[in-house]
Amino acid sequence: MSQQQHTTGRPQEEEINLREELEKYLKYWPWFVLGVIICVAAAFAYLKFSIPTYSTTASIIIKDEDSKSPSSEMAAFADLGLLNGMGTNSIENEIGILKSRRMMANVTRALDLNIRYFEDVGIKTIELYSKSPFIVQVLKIDEELLSEIDPEVGTTFRIEKAGKDFQLKNINTAKVDKTDAGRAINLGFAEVLVQKNELSDYEDYEEILVNFSTIDATASNYREKLQINLTDKNSTLIELGLEDQVREKARDVLDQLVMEYNREAIEDKNLVARNTAKFIDERLSIINEELDSVETGKEEFKESNSLTDIEAESSIIIENASEYNKRQAEVGTQLELANAMISYINNDEENGLLPSNLGIQEEGVNQSIIKFNELVLERNRILSGSTAKNPLVIRLNSQIEQIKANVLQSLERMRSNLRIAQKDLDRQSAVIGSKIAAVPSKEREYRGIERQQNIKEALYLFLLQKREENSLSLAVTAPKAKIVDRAYSSKAPVSPKPKIILLAALILGIMIPFLIIYIRNLLNNKIRNRADIERAAKEIPIVGEVPKVAKNQKDIIEKSDRSILAEAFRILHTNLQYLLVNSSDKKTGIKIFITSTVKGEGKTFTAFNLAMTLANSGKKVVVVGGDLRNPQLQRYETQTKNMLGVSDFLVNGQNSLESLIKPSKLHSNLFLLASGSIPPNPAELWRQDKTATLFIELESKFDYVIVDTAPSMLVADTFLINKYADLTLYMIRAGYTEKKLQEFALDAKRDGKLHDVGFVLNDVELSNFGYGNKYGYSYGAEEEGFWSKLKNKAAFW
Repeated sequence: MSQQQHTTGRPQEEEINLREELEKYLKYWPWFVLGVIICVAAAFAYLKFSIPTYSTTASIIIKDEDSKSPSSEMAAFADLGLLNGMGTNSIENEIGILKSRRMMANVTRALDLNIRYFEDVGIKTIELYSKSPFIVQVLKIDEELLSEIDPEVGTTFRIEKAGKDFQLKNINTAKVDKTDAGRAINLGFAEVLVQKNELSDYEDYEEILVNFSTIDATASNYREKLQINLTDKNSTLIELGLEDQVREKARDVLDQLVMEYNREAIEDKNLVARNTAKFIDERLSIINEELDSVETGKEEFKESNSLTDIEAESSIIIENASEYNKRQAEVGTQLELANAMISYINNDEENGLLPSNLGIQEEGVNQSIIKFNELVLERNRILSGSTAKNPLVIRLNSQIEQIKANVLQSLERMRSNLRIAQKDLDRQSAVIGSKIAAVPSKEREYRGIERQQNIKEALYLFLLQKREENSLSLAVTAPKAKIVDRAYSSKAPVSPKPKIILLAALILGIMIPFLIIYIRNLLNNKIRNRADIERAAKEIPIVGEVPKVAKNQKDIIEKSDRSILAEAFRILHTNLQYLLVNSSDKKTGIKIFITSTVKGEGKTFTAFNLAMTLANSGKKVVVVGGDLRNPQLQRYETQTKNMLGVSDFLVNGQNSLESLIKPSKLHSNLFLLASGSIPPNPAELWRQDKTATLFIELESKFDYVIVDTAPSMLVADTFLINKYADLTLYMIRAGYTEKKLQEFALDAKRDGKLHDVGFVLNDVELSNFGYGNKYGYSYGAEEEGFWSKLKNKAAFW
């Protein structure tokens, strides 16, 4: 059965503990209300005066420019060799280029982002951007001088309109410069023109703020805010994001960034075509001179030999040999191209771009040249934002050298094969030549001249065709980044978010008082209410609680007093009667000793107010100064300071007790027995037999004897005389007495040093008074309003 009671009783105990924990916080509910009001008001103020930030996004597709891809929109030009440009080898590299400092610096220069315009509305400044009524045009700027002023913030000027003129005031130095529209003004770090913005709708503005910052600082700021995300690992769709307080500005930044990226990609792509054009022009110049020389030789040969129509005479033989001549011309052309490419590669010491699409029939050589050009372009693009010591650049240089060697080896192998083929054709041609041995030597010489002419003409026409194709490739270059969605901004701001801010303010308003109360309770080592005593010292009952006395209130009870203090001592009186009934049959001469652990816990205050309460009930009461070392009765009865008292009675037998007891000015039923002269050995005085005589005589003369004793833990005086007490009131002061000092009172009772002990809790806050004052009833006092309760709770902090 006991086990069942124990089991069923446990939830009830936990419920009571939970309720007590909640009551620790609920009794300070005005502070929670005030905390919520302050935090929510601060949140509203923050939302009102903060500048909203909007999110702007754009999306692009990085096109794969592989000419062999069947899905390429330029597949129709594949046979012309126009799509052998830069391919997308790594989408991460393209993201790195988009987010490079150089790219954002180009955007900053294009949009003049380093010059910002603001409207000063007092508590905040609003950026105007394109809506600014005035425009500052920078003619010349010294970035280094501007960075010395403040590399991050820059410098700010206030532009004020004064009639047709403008006045520029430096915010930092207060220097004022005046200028008129269209006239340059020197600001020290820059020369600028101030003009009216004809496109602005704000014509009523008389002044604005303009901020100058360095391009590097502005570019770095936007690089940090720029977000670039790859939507899918298997695609080249990239989403660009930017958060800014000006939506139009953010849209312009993203659109300009895409434009700068495409412009640079087109320039890289055209770089190969321009190098190819340069090579073709050089070869055309050489072939043209050779062709002129051959034609001139042919003309001179005919004139010197009076030849008219040699071809008709040898048409049959030449027709048989035409096929071999055609093949010899093709082989000769390919051999000439191979020699030219080998010479070009050997003379290229800087690993520049190689000419492509020259008509070399060896597909492996063409693919190697394309791969070589792609790696050179990628290395040059990385070098534009890095140094030659970059590990990626070093790796690319190694690959370029390797591919260059492969190209050269392939060309030499092709040249070797062409020479073998040429020798074979020459042998076959010799066979044919033997058949035309009868043809005169003039025709044979003429045939050689004509063959050289055909070879040169074919090569010249071929190069002309390639030059036109190369020019066409320059004209039809398409942007590398295809815009899927142009930059667009959200209608609702991404920050601040009112709902989240208000919810956070509400939570913060509740949590701040809660945490302060929790931490204060956690770190608190002082007794605050009766619950703290009951948990640690159940062996000693609590016979009364004395409320805290405000500075503007009297700390002594008067006749017909209906204050909370008077009511508290009436309750204490009632509780004492119950304890005295249970402990003794005495009706008069009751001796009540008032002690404490240390000084300052309210012994004298309690002694006098308890005595006044007993006197008001018609009892004859005497207050005895039992603290011979540090008398305190003079706090309420100043005449006791010079009175003879207890120590004089104990030392000198000639002093009668009747002569030492004096009436009190506070009440007719109240009498005083002062401590008297301060002796050198108080403990020895209390050990005398005369001490018993003292208390016996007092007991016979008064209904109540209230003894204000010394602190128990500091001196042994109280323990020496406690055997004469009918009841011992042990004072504990809320917010002053440490919890661990309760053990001293418990040990004193267990050891028999103190008997019939009862705790009196003094200086209790109204919020902790009684059982937390949770029923809101105070005898003789008006009901408290919200601010009164808030004021009373303020003592907690």
